[in-house]
Amino acid sequence: MKPLVIIPTYNEHENIEKIIPAVLNAVPQAEILIVDDNSQDGTAETVRAMGSSTGNIYLLSREKKMGLGTAYVTGFKWALKRDYNVIFEMDADFSHDPEALPQFLREIEKADLVIGSRYTNGVNVVNWPMKRLLLSFFANIYARIVTGVPVRDLTSGFKCYRRKVLEAIDLDKIHSNGYAFQIEMHFKAFRKGFLIREIPIVFIERRTGTSKMSHHIIYEAAWMVWKLRFLGLLGRL
Repeated sequence: MKPLVIIPTYNEHENIEKIIPAVLNAVPQAEILIVDDNSQDGTAETVRAMGSSTGNIYLLSREKKMGLGTAYVTGFKWALKRDYNVIFEMDADFSHDPEALPQFLREIEKADLVIGSRYTNGVNVVNWPMKRLLLSFFANIYARIVTGVPVRDLTSGFKCYRRKVLEAIDLDKIHSNGYAFQIEMHFKAFRKGFLIREIPIVFIERRTGTSKMSHHIIYEAAWMVWKLRFLGLLGRL
């Protein structure tokens, strides 16, 4: 397999210089694409310097902060123009453990989409306040009931796609961000008949930097599940 790991960044200088070596140590054959939203803390400069010395690290710099979903769509389109056959999503802040990447590669041999789930074996989240944990847990139950997608962690952002899944989804119609983006991608992969597997992960709150969570992200996800359900009923996905 030729894997590409896509990592979106916005002011992640403290994390990016550590996460890149950790990813390559876990999966030496991987290449990394950083999609940076005009970070002001030197994130892009750090990535350029690391890429010039290794040859397997790439940078897409965008003019402004445009959101997680559009960053991944940009990365997916970049990957599909090249010969990668498995494409990862993961965060830059070590909430997604790079050491789990080899397990994803083993599982993707038997599936089309592998999702790292916080909720398959109880609740595996570390250092979240109870309010945020309960919000996430019950939001996933809500999304699963409304959409009918049998995935326990529909809002997970740690996953691995086979190339054919991304080729089958009209990426130009994906405009959501945050949790809503993750739900939308999972829903469309499921409705197109792809085989989805969940594997348990431990999610650890970021080591450094600032969380990008906002009320807008939560509200967008809340109405997105109903939009997806109705579009599905109308056969307009």
